[in-house]
Amino acid sequence: MGTEPLAGRTALVTGASRGIGRAVAERLAQDGARIVASARSVAALEEVVRSLPGAGHVALPMDVGDAASIESALAGLLDVDILVSNAGIAESKPFDRTDDATFLRLFEVNALATARLARVLIPRMVARGFGRVVVVASNAGLSGYAYTSAYCASKHAVVGWMRAVAHEIARTPVTVNAVCPGWVDTDMAGEAVSRIAVKTGRSAEDARSTLAAMSPQHRLVAPEEVAHLVASLCHEHARSIHGQALAQDGGQLMR
Repeated sequence: MGTEPLAGRTALVTGASRGIGRAVAERLAQDGARIVASARSVAALEEVVRSLPGAGHVALPMDVGDAASIESALAGLLDVDILVSNAGIAESKPFDRTDDATFLRLFEVNALATARLARVLIPRMVARGFGRVVVVASNAGLSGYAYTSAYCASKHAVVGWMRAVAHEIARTPVTVNAVCPGWVDTDMAGEAVSRIAVKTGRSAEDARSTLAAMSPQHRLVAPEEVAHLVASLCHEHARSIHGQALAQDGGQLMR
């Protein structure tokens, strides 16, 4: 295998303007892929695209929480070989204060967006003879955590969707898998640290240590580590890895 195992491939990465999505876009570009970077912020996307190694990368503004925005963005996107459905949102509330609107908002972005993207792109991948779909879910899609009932439900939903679709497309040249990180050192973790600090009166350093202690390794996962796992699932040699929900949390969910 050459130094650019994804040369000639086009990868659509949602939520690519920061955090895990940006790290994934950078890693796939390093592996030779042409990146279609998607998020809501045009300015942030354009900065990401300029920073990527290689040529031909493009910014594709899209709000994955809006069905019309997805439809419009995908209309002319015919050459996608890889979909990394990474965009997601999180909210934290006690279950008895988690209203329908919260559930609907999280399901729209964390679960339904992936289904909408794949419904269009997987048939095109099948026709092209190659395809990789990687959902960036969460270990909250494999377990449950207090005060995150809607978030956990939405991540369980997208993992279940992935497993069902994997059965349907198993004999095609397309694979679908989910990566399920624990706490990753991103803005989302930073927001959680701030909430913990405000609610408990503890310092931000102590609050961060609380998140890190959930992993037996006592650390947050680096975005680049998630990008490495995502990239490995996109390569030609990953054909037999299919329908899997891969925990990446330092051993938090050992099973």
